[in-house]
Amino acid sequence: MKKLEELMVITMEECGELIQECSKAIRKKEFIKNDKLIQELCDVKAMMDLMIENKIVSTMELRNGAALKKMKLMKWSNLL
Repeated sequence: MKKLEELMVITMEECGELIQECSKAIRKKEFIKNDKLIQELCDVKAMMDLMIENKIVSTMELRNGAALKKMKLMKWSNLL
C-alpha cells in the first residue's frame, strides 16, 4: 500500500472509532472528561496533522473550512 493510501485508510479507521466513542458517550451520558473520547479525538487530530504534513490539505484550508462550518452552525443549530 502506498503512503497516501495508508494515510487515508488509517484516517478512515480513526474517524470510525471516534464515531463509536461519540455514540457510547451519548448512551452513557459521559461527555466531560471522557478519556476514551479524548483519545479518539486526539487520534483523529494526529491524522489531520499528518494530512497537513503530506500536503493533502493546508492549515489555512482547514481554518477557512472550519470558519464556514461555524457560520452554518450559527444558522442551523444552537451550538453557537
